[in-house]
Amino acid sequence: MQIDWRATFGPALTVITAGIVLVTDHLLLTFSNPVPLFVCIVALAASLSGLRSSLVSAALAVAASALILSARGVPLSSSSDLTRLGLLAVAAGGTAVLTGLLRQRLVDTLAWERRHHATAERLSAALDQVDIGIVLLDSDTRAEFINRAFRDYFALPDEKADSKPPFIALMYHGRDTGAWEMPEEELSAFIAERTEMMRAGDSTPINLNLRDGQVLRFSCTALPDGGRMLSYTPVTDLVRHTDDPSRADYFRAMRGKRLLGPFTDQRAAE
Repeated sequence: MQIDWRATFGPALTVITAGIVLVTDHLLLTFSNPVPLFVCIVALAASLSGLRSSLVSAALAVAASALILSARGVPLSSSSDLTRLGLLAVAAGGTAVLTGLLRQRLVDTLAWERRHHATAERLSAALDQVDIGIVLLDSDTRAEFINRAFRDYFALPDEKADSKPPFIALMYHGRDTGAWEMPEEELSAFIAERTEMMRAGDSTPINLNLRDGQVLRFSCTALPDGGRMLSYTPVTDLVRHTDDPSRADYFRAMRGKRLLGPFTDQRAAE
């Protein structure tokens, strides 16, 4: 049977300390008042093992103090000595309760954080398996999380993605790598418009045409904490299936150009 040393450390140290004091007194070397030392031991026991061990240590400290006073020939019938023992009991008991409760609160907080961290890791791993690009922004529009799909769509290096870049930096990265299929002179206005929509929390879905032929449907969701969740859903097959085959020559002629009208952000089918 394995003994929990943390639970026995406080009571054992209290007994050992009392024994040292009694032996010292027996050698005619009067030990100074051990009460503060007993209170410290009670606090140590509570921090190591919790309330139960500290209460046992407190009870042992009071009993040891009474024994030490008796060994020194001090009558315990006097009110002053009883008051001293009572104050020790209050001090040791209060220390045991307060320190034990603080320790329990700390243990509960750490356990909650471990569960929360484990849940966050599972959620992160799950989001890395989907083909929808996901970006979570904080209230300052810095990326707290960027999943694998987004990194692949926009050729975003892991080092840069993990550095919590602001949304505008992600937009400039797409510009610098030539991710979008649009004339270069339109990129500045495009970036400004997307940034303004994101800040406003505009949830209107917009199709984004990538240079490699993919079409992503961008959507922004405002979060309660002031952050944003950005999603980039691949809709390439949907866009192509809705194209009119009889207009294939027209779409080929428009390839690489921006279309006017309600389908401004849709890429011409190949």
